[in-house]
Amino acid sequence: MKVPIIACSFLLINVLFLPASAQHVQVFDAEVTRLIDPSAKVVKLAGNLSFTEGPVWNEAGNYLLFSDIPANKIYKWTNAGLEVFRTPSNNSNGLTYDKEGNLIIAEHGGRKLAKVDATGNYEPLVERYKGIRFNSPNDVIVDSKGAIYFTDPPYGRDKAASDTIGFNGVYKFHKGKVTLIAEDLFRPNGLALSPDERTLYVANSDKPKKYMKYPVSKGGKVGKGSLFFNASILKGPGNPDGIKTDTEGNLYATGPGGVLIFSTKGKHLGTIVFPESPANIAFGGEDMKTLFVTARTGLYSIEVKIPGKL
Repeated sequence: MKVPIIACSFLLINVLFLPASAQHVQVFDAEVTRLIDPSAKVVKLAGNLSFTEGPVWNEAGNYLLFSDIPANKIYKWTNAGLEVFRTPSNNSNGLTYDKEGNLIIAEHGGRKLAKVDATGNYEPLVERYKGIRFNSPNDVIVDSKGAIYFTDPPYGRDKAASDTIGFNGVYKFHKGKVTLIAEDLFRPNGLALSPDERTLYVANSDKPKKYMKYPVSKGGKVGKGSLFFNASILKGPGNPDGIKTDTEGNLYATGPGGVLIFSTKGKHLGTIVFPESPANIAFGGEDMKTLFVTARTGLYSIEVKIPGKL
């Protein structure tokens, strides 16, 4: 079925630099100053949205896509402002690109993963595990071999739905096969791979708030998970959600208090504070040193020193 990509006229957004007096980068370890300037400022790129999520940078087009879940839209942001990239979006959440440049969409409302190619052709990818529909796929990433990893908490599922799978899983979808990675997390959410693709990170949003890590073999088999960082010890609004790594393997993760920055060993180096609680993040820009942040009703950015991974 072909679903056209729908665009509207540009809505120009004034770029707002937050007050110079505000300290947006909290330093807990001097190592973080090598990754981000402590005086770096948060920039507000867009506002008055419903609930923003799932940002992804398009390198070829030099633009950012992100979801507005309740509005049932995917937006496209450039320096000129916003336009609607796709609507309806089946209440899309996580977005990513595969090796061929297709947009991969985690659909809350559709309870599946879907694909949209460069011409706008829409195709469902996977919506069942062992014959039972997923809850509401949340976040999604693709590795260099084309394997798709995704999480499936119940956030977007109709509470009256009776066709439930019975747990909230972390999955891998490759060559037409769905593999269950984990079913013991209460609310699996954001996920990311290390630059060498030998470690999978998964955020668990609640009970308890934590970030997990899973070893990945050269052949792509995912092993048993272990704790990367216990976020329940942190204070502040927000839960573990979106995760990204930079080219060195340092982890940027939304969580209590803002965007948390971790070393590869799980040491909490610093936190970037935003006016709204961040939900998800993406690296982008021509040098991949811009960190884009979807936070409730707004879209924000801040500059970093080490390039990020898509």
